[in-house]
Amino acid sequence: MNTKYVERIKGYTASAKGIAFDTCHKIYILMDDAQMEQMKDYGYDPLISSSVMTADEMTDTVVGWFEESCALRFVSAVSTVDGFESVIGQGEVEEGECSSCGEDISEDYSAMDGMCESCLRDEHGYCCDCGESFYEVEQAPDGSHCQSCYEQNLDEDERLDY
Repeated sequence: MNTKYVERIKGYTASAKGIAFDTCHKIYILMDDAQMEQMKDYGYDPLISSSVMTADEMTDTVVGWFEESCALRFVSAVSTVDGFESVIGQGEVEEGECSSCGEDISEDYSAMDGMCESCLRDEHGYCCDCGESFYEVEQAPDGSHCQSCYEQNLDEDERLDY
């Protein structure tokens, strides 16, 4: 997700009492105990309290929910006194925008999972020997090499077992 959206979320989770998700597109940052109780009454699950998650963990969780949500997704902060406040509006994050860096990918036919090719490479990681992205080559079982480098590094006994 683009940094500007993450920072918006952080601004709310820093003092939030919890977070809630309808598992489709409605994501709420709950700013007081009354809203925590209200979401519990509505049957929201997941409903996570700040007593079990830090502000940074809540931010990461909200980002994850947002990235998994349907196209109608939004994030709202809600408090008993101030009501609903839009954190990320419905449709605000365009489908033609890389969810990580914000680059326009509307004409990039190589873009996948809402990310530009550069961010996909970064997200998948790189082989520590040859530097190839696991987005482009198969990752070995050790998690830090591509399959080719992994096989080259095996000694003869390991190759027979492999």
